[in-house]
Amino acid sequence: MKRIFLSFIASAFVLIFISCDGDYRPVADGNIREVMVVMDSTQWESETAEAIRNVFGKWVQTVPNAEPYYDLRFTNIRSQDHLERIRSHKNIIFAAPIDEDSNTGRQIRGFLDESIEQRVRDGESFAFPFEDQWYKDQYALILTSTSDSALAQKIRNTENSLLSDMLEKELARWEYFVYERYEQTQYSDSLWENHGYKVRIQHDYIKNIDTLNFHSFRRFLPQNDRWMWTWHLDNVDDISFLDQDWIIATRDSLQEQFIKGARDSMYVQTFNRPDLNRPVKTNSFQMGRLIVYETLGTWHMVNGLMGGPFVNFTYYDPDTNRLFMADYNQHAPSVRKQLPFVRQFRAMGRTFESDSTWTPDREEPAL
Repeated sequence: MKRIFLSFIASAFVLIFISCDGDYRPVADGNIREVMVVMDSTQWESETAEAIRNVFGKWVQTVPNAEPYYDLRFTNIRSQDHLERIRSHKNIIFAAPIDEDSNTGRQIRGFLDESIEQRVRDGESFAFPFEDQWYKDQYALILTSTSDSALAQKIRNTENSLLSDMLEKELARWEYFVYERYEQTQYSDSLWENHGYKVRIQHDYIKNIDTLNFHSFRRFLPQNDRWMWTWHLDNVDDISFLDQDWIIATRDSLQEQFIKGARDSMYVQTFNRPDLNRPVKTNSFQMGRLIVYETLGTWHMVNGLMGGPFVNFTYYDPDTNRLFMADYNQHAPSVRKQLPFVRQFRAMGRTFESDSTWTPDREEPAL
């Protein structure tokens, strides 16, 4: 799979459109989470179409009501004018076998030069992402192989790579959306100066709790309450203990102490019930020198009728032996689709930075 993904990335450079600061083209149309899937209408029930639905439209269970990973809209190329309208969308997938006799097949062959076509026929490459080809803020993906079944199998085999590439583009969009108006730099600056780390904080979050190593911020709206908190621990020389169980236990302990409801007996806890289609899922990745664990799931209020999605980031800085958490939560029962807010949280948590020169004796006492 690694070899396939490397060829997937290498081939992409042939198609990437290099833009500059003087790019005055309009921004691509459409919702950030909507994907136009361009296939011949006779192939909408093919193995390839089913693989696309199972990968890009799979159901996400780590929100209160399951939602598709992306909202897929299938279309075919009816005319040149229709193709131009398709090209104006934010997210586009063109999918067909390389020799398919259809408008989509011919269009895909038109995208690829002879050397890349040969790589497709040899089974070396099949997926070609490119950005901003026709409009700004656009992500497009060509999927092609020697046959319908071969293409479907390649899509299924590289699910994580395909989703990660599209998600990276989406999170960059959310980061711009969240912070484009304004941000609370005084809060992030204070965390950096007094505690040796920072994370970007949206413009209308207000400081709530401020202790030596726990800090919370809230963005209260009656129909869409959101809050985040950060925590850190010094002198962590070994992280062999760090796994999902430890993350859940630690966040629950902190929330029982600090994230309360209307009464002291009410507090937020992780709702980890795979048997009820409410799982908690953790993945790890590198972010610069930081080791990061990202945990997604839902929470509930102990002794109360409240709940919602959460995203927890646990970061380890090996240069300073410090462990951090940034935790994002939402309570919005009247909001039908909450996955977009989860994606915003995922973008916000990726703005975290740690001071590599920090020493524990620089910690400021709590006021």
